[in-house]
Amino acid sequence: MHRGTYLVGVAGGSGSGKTTLVRALRDLLPPESVCIVSQDDYYLPIERQVKDRNGKVNFDLPTALDLDLLVDDLRCLAQGETVYRQEYNFNMATEPRWMEIRPARVILVEGLFLLQYKDLRDLFDLMVFVEASEEVQLHRRIARDERERGYPLEDVLYQWENHVMPAYREHLLPYRSHCDLHVVNESRYERALGVLRDHLSHHTGVEARLAQSV
Repeated sequence: MHRGTYLVGVAGGSGSGKTTLVRALRDLLPPESVCIVSQDDYYLPIERQVKDRNGKVNFDLPTALDLDLLVDDLRCLAQGETVYRQEYNFNMATEPRWMEIRPARVILVEGLFLLQYKDLRDLFDLMVFVEASEEVQLHRRIARDERERGYPLEDVLYQWENHVMPAYREHLLPYRSHCDLHVVNESRYERALGVLRDHLSHHTGVEARLAQSV
C-alpha cells in the first residue's frame, strides 16, 4: 500500500460492536488524520440480491456486496485520491446521500466480510476482530433494527436465525485467525481502544488523545 496511509480492517459479527469501536477510535484521533469506510455502503441493488428458500432476501452473504469496488476505492484512498460513494440506506424510503471520502493518514474500514475476500484482506496493515456473545449480539441487533431501521421483531429474528448466524459461522469464524487483535466487546472495551490508539500513534506518528472510560 501507499506509504503515507495505514489501513485498519475491523471485522466481526452483526451486533458485535464494530461501528461503536471504530467511532470511538476515530474520536481519539485528529479529524484530518482519519477517515472511515463502511462495507455497508457497497451493497448491490436489491434486484441483484439472493433470496432464500422462503423468498426472503439474504443480505448476509459476501455476494451481497461489491467487494471488488471496495478494494478499488481503498486503493484510491491509499494513493491519496478522494472517493465518492452513495450511503446505503438499508432500503428505507429516504433518498441515499452522496458521501465524499477524503484520504487520510489512518483509514478505518469496518464490515462483516473484510476477512473472507483475500484481495481485500491483503490491503490491511492491521486486522481487528470484534466479538461478543450471541445473546449480546442478538440483543443489540434487535434494538438497532427496530430503532434505526424500523424492522418488525419477527423479521429481525427470522434474519438472525436463517441468515445472520449461518453467515457468521461460515464466512467470519473460519477467518478469525487472520486477525492481529481480538477485541471482546461485551460491555467494556476501553483497554482495547487504548491498545489500538497506541499502536496507531506508534506506526503513523498521529498524536492521539487519551481514551475515556466506557
